Amino acid sequence: MSQIKKGAFLNYVIIFLTNAVGLFITPFILNHIGKAEYGVYTAIGALVGTISVLDLGLNNTIVRFVAKYRAQNDRKGEENFLATTMLIYICISILIVILGFSFYGYIDSYFTKFNSEEIKIAKTIFVLFIFNLAVGLPGGSFVGICYGYEIFVFPKTINIIRYMLRTAVVVAVLTIGGKAIALVIIDTVFNILFMSVEAYYVFFVLKARFKLHEFKIKYVKQIFSYSLWIFVFSLVSMLQWKAGHWVLGRIATAEVLSIYGIGIVLGTYYGSFSTAISSVFLPRATKMTVGNATGEELTSMMIKIGRVSFIVLMYIFGGFLILGNQFVYLWVGRELGTEGSFETWLIALLIMFAYTLPLVQGFGNSILEAKSKLSFKAILYLTFLVFGAIFGAILAKSYGALGMISGTVTGWLIVQHTMNIYYHRAIGLNIFRFFKELLHKIIWTVLLIFAIGYAISYLPGTGWVNFIIKGTGYSIVYVLLMYSVGMIDFEKQLFQNALAPIVKKLKL
Repeated sequence: MSQIKKGAFLNYVIIFLTNAVGLFITPFILNHIGKAEYGVYTAIGALVGTISVLDLGLNNTIVRFVAKYRAQNDRKGEENFLATTMLIYICISILIVILGFSFYGYIDSYFTKFNSEEIKIAKTIFVLFIFNLAVGLPGGSFVGICYGYEIFVFPKTINIIRYMLRTAVVVAVLTIGGKAIALVIIDTVFNILFMSVEAYYVFFVLKARFKLHEFKIKYVKQIFSYSLWIFVFSLVSMLQWKAGHWVLGRIATAEVLSIYGIGIVLGTYYGSFSTAISSVFLPRATKMTVGNATGEELTSMMIKIGRVSFIVLMYIFGGFLILGNQFVYLWVGRELGTEGSFETWLIALLIMFAYTLPLVQGFGNSILEAKSKLSFKAILYLTFLVFGAIFGAILAKSYGALGMISGTVTGWLIVQHTMNIYYHRAIGLNIFRFFKELLHKIIWTVLLIFAIGYAISYLPGTGWVNFIIKGTGYSIVYVLLMYSVGMIDFEKQLFQNALAPIVKKLKL
């Protein structure tokens, strides 16, 4: 099996671990450090995470240029490029420390709803996070170099090992009484340890070198000309997931930040399922674009991928809509209470609702990337996510975390509907046909399943066993009705092919 295929497989393993372990570790951390301290931890993490956009897209740029120099067999150019990027990273790290030092004195005046103990914890965590970021951004270049050398198995395996060890250490430390500061110390130690392992691999196994043969401004311009739009999308991601923490950190208590943060976590899990499907189709989009595929051909492929994603997403969305409130209460209700669990469920549900269409149309993003037309989407997202953050901030004054997320998803919805006009008029996709064929058979099946699922939710009981019984009943109904009524022949064949290895093993 090639590095690419092994890397793709390990990528799915990472996605599974992130979701599965995350579902376990979140309530565990919340239970041991309390919802107030957890809110402080997530708020400071989001604040410092904002500064991480100063990476400026350099990590992705390293992958692209290292691969280019290796293809050209230009060892000197590669060494000079890596040395230049490391100088840029050193400047960025110095800037991060300066910004961190400047903001440190304003933490108590910014987080106005934190008490004195929470402010003290926030300041300690902030210093550790800034150190992590200043060291971690340059250290991230080692993974980029591995990818540029088309080495995927080592960094992804290291990532899996790190994630599992970190989880085990977190559980052990919190069990013996550790708190939020201990979590950040653990991350700091792991960052340094595993960055050292990656550096050793890059220098002594790949034998990459950082050597400045000459420094010219044109090299810096070349680097930033490529990384510009990557940086813009980093800003988009930052506004999408972190803007709410900034706003609520200013006007809300740590407990509200905890509720908001957990809702965001659940929302991001939703996206990973569809992204795992659509992300593998970028090569297909590139091939079709280079081959001058027509708009109708691209639309047909987008429909195929979109329907598969939609079937998967509707299963998750429907289950969370019908049983999600019960799940969230069982999951974190002891710490958040009935009202807090309900609010967390609504926040996650709003994210899932707004996130569904862009996830279903994920192949459209691959087409834009293949056609080098991401700039319009980047500017559009940046504009309306700023609008969404401002609108959310206004609503948050009266409605707290729910108001914040309502404003944010309003920006998302405007963007996606505008993107459909762009897909139709500028890219040549037949959007009317896309929606007609996307919803064909599926929409009525989904509504029927949701109605039956809603009836299942009335089964008496509130515990985990009751939830599992209801979830199993909903899952059986979904699979049977979707397969027999909602799927077309192509999708049934995919389903059968996926089950074939399992059936074969059972027969043996």
